[in-house]
Amino acid sequence: MKRWTYLVIGALMLLFLGLIYAWSIFKAPFSAIYTDWSVSQISLTFTISMIFFCLGGFFSGNLIKKLQPRIVLWIAAAMLFVGFFGVSKLDPENSAASLRLLYVLYGVLCGGGVGMCYNAIISTVNKWFADKTGLASGVMMMGFGFGGLILGSATSRMIAASGLFHTFMILAIVIAVVVVIGSFFMNPPAAMPASATKKETEKKSGKEGNADVQTTARDYSAVEMLKTPAFWIFVIWVTCLNAAGLLVINSAVPIATAFGAPVVIGLIVSLFNGGGRVVLGSIFDRFGRKITVFINTAVMLLAGLCLTFGAMSSGIVLLAAGLMLTGLAYGGDPSISSAFINGEYGPKNFPVNFSICNFSLIPAAIIGPMISSALIEKAGGAYNTTFVMMIVLAAAAFVCWLLLNRFSAAAKK
Repeated sequence: MKRWTYLVIGALMLLFLGLIYAWSIFKAPFSAIYTDWSVSQISLTFTISMIFFCLGGFFSGNLIKKLQPRIVLWIAAAMLFVGFFGVSKLDPENSAASLRLLYVLYGVLCGGGVGMCYNAIISTVNKWFADKTGLASGVMMMGFGFGGLILGSATSRMIAASGLFHTFMILAIVIAVVVVIGSFFMNPPAAMPASATKKETEKKSGKEGNADVQTTARDYSAVEMLKTPAFWIFVIWVTCLNAAGLLVINSAVPIATAFGAPVVIGLIVSLFNGGGRVVLGSIFDRFGRKITVFINTAVMLLAGLCLTFGAMSSGIVLLAAGLMLTGLAYGGDPSISSAFINGEYGPKNFPVNFSICNFSLIPAAIIGPMISSALIEKAGGAYNTTFVMMIVLAAAAFVCWLLLNRFSAAAKK
């Protein structure tokens, strides 16, 4: 029962931390206050936060080797408090200095603090779920994915009622308190839970009849992991699928309305994105890496096909289905990544190894929006070529899946 309590608390903590993804709700208020800031200057804040999210996760993974997760979370809570509170004290009369401070406070401190928390929470709770790593990762990442959706609307109302800077002050206090309180529940098990031990024994003895569900027989260090072809193939795979998802997922509402579909489709896509993290994580636990990666890739390919044919025929049903499938596949990527790194390279060095894998978010976050913007501009605002590019990226991911079947250490057992 204790491990399920830790899982729920971890998911709730990540729900608040997921607000970092809701940067879009802050863009308009900042633009209204600092009228001389360009769109690219404001957007750079989110890019910096994502880079330091990855760096924060890597830093956290190394700290956990020496410090208790609780201490790492306290450090991150301090960073988040200083970051959010600092933003609340920006000077509207000093535009240039405020922009530089925003990059440091929100981009570096908040982005890095969230990355540290993300890694510390997931790596700690996963130790309680050696038999259900995919499910546990999926539940926590669903909370993280829903943060911007659930808390984003509440934050928007606070901004309208109290102003932008006062809202950041409130967020500084609330998020820091949530992380500190939750940290007291982030205790790794002294030994693997009995249920997990039994499950692992069954896997190693082959009783489950699915060799691909097995974990590797050894724990890899970060350097050893980086020397394996399977890691780089997997990184390319997840980058392709993340980039394919980002081609449309951040523009779900404009795409839906452009073809006459209701605005609520954007909300439904977010729900599928969150649900995909649990669904694909659970599939990984039951069927293993080979089948799960195939299913996720096939879903993204089907999404691209639905969107392409829907755009050609102006079929709202196909377009809606394509957007939902995109959310499902995109949501499955982080859960699969967590379960794959844990199973392929062992739990001992998971915090560091997982944080290294998360660096794949950076090229995906650059490639997806960049390709999408270029294609839409060249097509005069049409999305047809964007949908075709999704199919191309999904096809590339299928090639990676084939190569991964050859080089995966766990699959060779």
